[in-house]
Amino acid sequence: MALIGGRVKFAQPGRLPPCGGGGLDRSKTDLVPPRTVLHLDLDAFFCSVEELLDPALKGTAFAVGWPAAERGVISTASYAARTFGVRSALPTARAMKLCPHLNLIKPRHRLYADYSHTVMALLENETPLIEQISIDEAFLDLTGDTRPGGEVAAALQARHAALDAARAEVARLYARWAELESKQA
Repeated sequence: MALIGGRVKFAQPGRLPPCGGGGLDRSKTDLVPPRTVLHLDLDAFFCSVEELLDPALKGTAFAVGWPAAERGVISTASYAARTFGVRSALPTARAMKLCPHLNLIKPRHRLYADYSHTVMALLENETPLIEQISIDEAFLDLTGDTRPGGEVAAALQARHAALDAARAEVARLYARWAELESKQA
């Protein structure tokens, strides 16, 4: 990841407009070149990973979180579960009352971190200046990229779709292999 000192620098040292007397000196703002920064937040990331691994989950009410017996909370909820009012940070006991048929999946953080690394590697194909701020969120400095924003988004989506298709095929083959192994045992 191309981080500079742990964060992305958006202007060269010594080129920042002087501040003083209550804020930014607006007469000097032309010294800072305009930047194009994209904020990327992967909504329902944990659920998306779970759907990749188990396509049967698509369109169903499920959430990633810890059981109510363990004083659990919901980390993220599928879009189907959200229609019942299930959302992140909701106590699991409350979520189960709102959606009694909710399928609760225990979090697999190492797996989500692996997928996060893959996503961030994809983003590095678009720009080397990335500031990842959480497992599913990052800022991308696209300054100087002459493509319209829609083209950048389309390129990211096309790469992501290709990766999803490849991973789904690997998951399907693995499931088939596991099925054959269990029959032989």
